[in-house]
Amino acid sequence: MSLNRNEKATVVTDVAAQVARSQTLALAEYRGMTVEHLNALRKTAREKGVYLHVLKNTLARRAVQGTPFEVAAEAMVGPLIYGFSEDAVAAAKVVSDFAKTNDKLIVKAGAYAGKALDAKGVQSLASIPSKEVLLSQLLGLMQSPVARIARVLALVAEKRGGGAEAPEAAAAEAAPAAA
Repeated sequence: MSLNRNEKATVVTDVAAQVARSQTLALAEYRGMTVEHLNALRKTAREKGVYLHVLKNTLARRAVQGTPFEVAAEAMVGPLIYGFSEDAVAAAKVVSDFAKTNDKLIVKAGAYAGKALDAKGVQSLASIPSKEVLLSQLLGLMQSPVARIARVLALVAEKRGGGAEAPEAAAAEAAPAAA
């Protein structure tokens, strides 16, 4: 079914609004996929906060014109599904992970930070851990030296004879000697 001019303008406006909020674009060819597989992909994308949509390539090119995603315009050829995400890795991760389980979905290209990505670039972007995982790893690294110091101090106190009780015993021994 063909869209009239007003409907096309609406689609371009909607996609351009999503592009303005997004950090990453992932393109994949979906030729030969069943409706059930596409619905499963869309469900996964919704859960991960990825805007996933099948678009006419000319409308997609118009929507990304003048944005950092314009570098991917050359790759917008053929039956493509477009994934945009505010999270830097979510779109690439959703498309790449689904492509691993479904050979009909082929990762074609993408864009991140104003740079065009090929299929390998999208897959390497998808291999980066999520923001939450990276923050927890950073916190673990920051806590590690403090935990080591605490363990060493506890061992030193234990070897000296009891940790917190040692200063009180030393004070009690010093008091009769002073009298």
